[in-house]
Amino acid sequence: MGKKAIAEFIGTFVLVFIGTGAAVLGGGTTGIGILGIAAAFGLALMIMCYAIGNISGCHINPAVSVAMFINKRISLHQFISYIIAQILGAILASSMLFIILKSGHMPVTNLGQNSFGHFGAGGAFLTEFILTFIFILVILVVTSKKGNGGLVTGIVIGLSLTTIHLVGIPVTGMSANPARSIGPALLVGGLAIKQLWLFILAPICGGILSAIIGRFILDTEK
Repeated sequence: MGKKAIAEFIGTFVLVFIGTGAAVLGGGTTGIGILGIAAAFGLALMIMCYAIGNISGCHINPAVSVAMFINKRISLHQFISYIIAQILGAILASSMLFIILKSGHMPVTNLGQNSFGHFGAGGAFLTEFILTFIFILVILVVTSKKGNGGLVTGIVIGLSLTTIHLVGIPVTGMSANPARSIGPALLVGGLAIKQLWLFILAPICGGILSAIIGRFILDTEK
């Protein structure tokens, strides 16, 4: 891996470990609550934006990398290396959470995996698609030449992730990030694997739409 891919690996590890770790070890929605879990994901992303943003751009999300590739902000080689690094980082994060739970003699059936919940595939897909679109569109705008994020760019991006989690957690557990979903699903198996396709496809579709809207309507690439 190159330096940028390593940064993406580390960043994705931190995001998944902190976010899903808060959801599992923090007692979920009956413990630290939805706001606490949402804040954990948002804060993890925010600190990584400042830690590795100047190295790799801090995508730490295949859906973000897809949007950046479509809008020609990264090369094909970078895109492929980023995706591999992100998935490996997420798998390692879920593996570490698995080991921690096992060491405490806690059940390992919950690693923060995503699911359709009571909303079915249709409701889950629409939720993930819309919220990912919003999230990545914000990223594309604030990181564009016309963006007004400046030094607060990481804060804006982190708060955006927190915001979409407030809506998405009750529906799917909120993914908006295929790597974040792949890590826990591979270790938990069963239903999480069967439903994984949605948490790969919906965020990717949301990312593609955000790239198109950003480029051709909001002029993010000019």
